Formats: sequence, structure tokens, C-alpha cells
Amino acid sequence: MDLSKILSITGKPGLYLILSQTKSGALVESLLDKKRFPVFINEKISTLSEISIFTIEEDISLKEVFHSIYKKENGGKCIDTKSDNNALKNYMLEVLPNYDQDRVYVSDMKKLFSWYNLLQSVDMLDFSEETKPENDELKVTE
Repeated sequence: MDLSKILSITGKPGLYLILSQTKSGALVESLLDKKRFPVFINEKISTLSEISIFTIEEDISLKEVFHSIYKKENGGKCIDTKSDNNALKNYMLEVLPNYDQDRVYVSDMKKLFSWYNLLQSVDMLDFSEETKPENDELKVTE
């Protein structure tokens, strides 16, 4: 799963797939309604590969959090973002037990879960390339 081509644009709902780059920005396509439009360099744009979640030890990439949710839900949808705050916090504890409860807000969790559900609904959650057989190590014979 390559999150470097999926964008979050501040002030715009949903996620966007980058189609091509231009001199002054990029051409993107909404994952919600498939509409295409240009975004410019003065807009706050983040690729999902750049985003991480605060934990007590070190930050965890969004991809790892998505994978944890994916495993918990067997590839299905996760919790509804309209659930109450305590349910969202408890769910977050299940998928990422060591998340930093002081720096990860409920609004962050809602965004995380809505992104996961959106990617799941458009079938863009593919973790198959990460599951490699454990016997890939080079064996040395004497």
C-alpha cells in the first residue's frame, strides 16, 4: 500500500489521489466523488505517508496504524466516527495501546478512522506486499 500518492488537503473533506504534478501544484482526484481539480502550492497538502501518530515511545506511521485496524477488523470497516468519544478512545486503545493520550485528540481519531473507512470503501487497503514469507533469509551452507 503506497500512501505517498494519497493526499489530505486542509479545508477539503476526504482524501485525494495525486494524478500528476504541475509547475504550480498538482492535479488530484477525490476518492469520494472522483472529481478532478488542481491544487496549488500555497494550499496545505500532506501525503498520508508523512503523517504519524504520537505514542509513548516513538511516533508510529499511519500505514502501521491502518494495518493494525485492518487486522483487527479482518479487512472490514472500523468504528463509526459518529460514535461517542469514550467509544472512540477505547477503540484507539485496542488498535494502538501505547498511543499518547495527551497529544492524540478525539478529532485526530475521527480523522484517522474516517480515512481508514474511506480507503477501505474504495479498496485501497492492500497490505499483501508487506506479508513476506519468513524463509526469505539467505541461507549459508558450509
